[in-house]
Amino acid sequence: MDWTVAPGPASLEIATNLSAKLGAKLLPVEVTDFPDGESKIRIGEDVRNKRVIVVQSTYPPVDKHLMQLLVLSHKLSEDGADVFCAVPYLGYARQDREFLPGEVVTLGVIGRLMRSVGIKRLVTVDIHSVKALGLFSFPVYSTSSIPLLAEYIGKNYQLRQPIAVSPDFGSSSRVEAFSAVLKSEHISFKKSRDRKTGEITTEEQSLNLMGRDAIIIDDMISTGASVVKCAQLLKKYGASRIITAVAHAVLIGGAADRIMGAGVDELIATNTIPSKYSKVDVSPLLASHFEML
Repeated sequence: MDWTVAPGPASLEIATNLSAKLGAKLLPVEVTDFPDGESKIRIGEDVRNKRVIVVQSTYPPVDKHLMQLLVLSHKLSEDGADVFCAVPYLGYARQDREFLPGEVVTLGVIGRLMRSVGIKRLVTVDIHSVKALGLFSFPVYSTSSIPLLAEYIGKNYQLRQPIAVSPDFGSSSRVEAFSAVLKSEHISFKKSRDRKTGEITTEEQSLNLMGRDAIIIDDMISTGASVVKCAQLLKKYGASRIITAVAHAVLIGGAADRIMGAGVDELIATNTIPSKYSKVDVSPLLASHFEML
């Protein structure tokens, strides 16, 4: 059975590229907003007995984009479609466990909501923690954009003794995958975060990076605090150029300016969240997943 792609308003570019790669029809979806911020969604064609991929990232405003995803998926399912979802950036993915007593495991709630509106399968890009996949009661997959980011940087930059850097051990597997493509060295810093204040501390190391290019690898940048701490240390260790490669550039409250101010020369991101830093298209990753179904 052929695919049909339903573009959510948050991911029009990826939806268009995905439909082209799959040779799939792009479903007409009309989205309008009321003055109070509510979204109204209308599907322009019959979808009965079709396999439809809803493409919608849930970056800020997270709740609005999530609600649009749920409403659109519900209507498609109600009208007789088999609904699959591509959520390139999955909001709430960091709320995958109870870090402090009384906290809600919000991602688990979202998983139940998705199932309740008829979503049969979900694919995302670089989920914050693969353990979070266990919170869903239907098939969920996370694909990685890190090799694509490495290929982009390798093709577009003349690198001098590059070293790939993870700002914490949580991204160590990502930095290993990145360095495997570039055939470079890699290191991981040790970071700690105060769960109440959010303050970040990065442990210093004895490194000599004089004249070398350092590439910071992470799954997402929100406020930029981790990257800023990492960049400051890399400058201290003598790195001549610092490039940051990230899957999801959320960039809240002037984060990009703070990152550049800390000594980062280039910021490269995927298009899971549209911005001027979105240089790498993730639609080939999504297409590869759905071509197998």
